[in-house]
Amino acid sequence: MPGPEVDTEIDVVLTTAPNETVAQELVETLVRERHAACGNIIPGIRSVYWWEGVVQRADEVVVILKTARGQTAALLDRARQIHPYDVPELIALPVRTGDPSYLDWVSREASGGGPE
Repeated sequence: MPGPEVDTEIDVVLTTAPNETVAQELVETLVRERHAACGNIIPGIRSVYWWEGVVQRADEVVVILKTARGQTAALLDRARQIHPYDVPELIALPVRTGDPSYLDWVSREASGGGPE
């Protein structure tokens, strides 16, 4: 891995889902449509948040998506369309550095070209 930070053209997008089935559908759709190169599904989290005037608690699943920066806006738009939450957590974070081969792969695969 490179030592100094460099600005890559890759973003990591975080979201949550109410369960693994929904998370799987989200990831598969976004990868199939080439908005993301890949996604990770992490079950078993507990979210605590302020919603509708009270503290809420929910068991959720975290989804981590990797995409080319040029696809981030399209990924966020598409995720909003298919996400079951009224206000889904959709946060894009820039990747500062990483393995060059992996970063190149993400750039190639998150092309926005749709299903092949």
